[in-house]
Amino acid sequence: MMVNDQETGTGGQLANPSQNVRQTTRTAPALTIAVIAVSFAAIFFRKAFPTHPLLCAGFRLAIAGLLLLPFTAKAATRGILNGKFMRYAILAGLAYGIHFSSWVASLDITSIAVSVTLVTTTPLILAVVALLSGKGIPSPKLWICLALAFFGLALIGSQDFSHGRNALFGDVLAVIGAAAMAAYLMLGKRLGDELDALAFSGVATLVGAMSIFATAFALGIPIRLAGPEALFYLALAAIIPQLIGHNLLTWSLKYTTPVVVGIAILGEPVGATILGWIWLGEKVGPMVVVGCVLTLSSVALAIVSRNQDEDSKL
Repeated sequence: MMVNDQETGTGGQLANPSQNVRQTTRTAPALTIAVIAVSFAAIFFRKAFPTHPLLCAGFRLAIAGLLLLPFTAKAATRGILNGKFMRYAILAGLAYGIHFSSWVASLDITSIAVSVTLVTTTPLILAVVALLSGKGIPSPKLWICLALAFFGLALIGSQDFSHGRNALFGDVLAVIGAAAMAAYLMLGKRLGDELDALAFSGVATLVGAMSIFATAFALGIPIRLAGPEALFYLALAAIIPQLIGHNLLTWSLKYTTPVVVGIAILGEPVGATILGWIWLGEKVGPMVVVGCVLTLSSVALAIVSRNQDEDSKL
């Protein structure tokens, strides 16, 4: 059964329709768990400060890459790490390096709500790319979900936006991080049925870590942590948001479009804002609460409606 580019974004063939029915119904819980996991990232990074933001990003990716080495090695023995796979994985690793280094730096100069809100504008970037390329174009329902979700995100971030030069620079860094994450998702999707999520993430995290440490070295930043507590929280960042959250996001690319995965990521600012309020005492106003409810509702609607559409086509 062939599926056109507009539906899959890859033009690939679905080998087993009944299997894909089961897998698409699993993307909703997978994406839900992923969003919960990645919501802890901002908290863990904040707890690792005053370690330099660039090194926080590098150590998170390095720890995750080392933990994924057995899966990467197993994939190599099965011949999965061919030239095409490695090209996309290495490019994705460079995108990872840009995503995490720019976003973690933004956390150091602006609030969690604003930083995480801007870094999750990924689906808007993906939707524009899909519109321009004619592949994986969002349905009208997804456009509506995007609009409602971004309105909710605007409410979350509105009370925290300031006009200072440092805050503006932090905003720009977060948007750069969003664009880099969009590139990572598109590269993963290009592999189609050849995508091995753990091996892809394993290569990407190690490449991302090496690129970040090389940048730190070039800038004369000493490669050291603030202390044992920083290492503890960066290890948590590698295990929960990275190994659980990002691997589930990568896995979901086999069964849905990058835009849908990007929309799911919009739940991260909600989770991060709630955790920031509970864990770090960052105040949450009534408008933020409304924004969280609206964003989460839009994300849930987008994931469920997309899965229903995919199931009906299989």
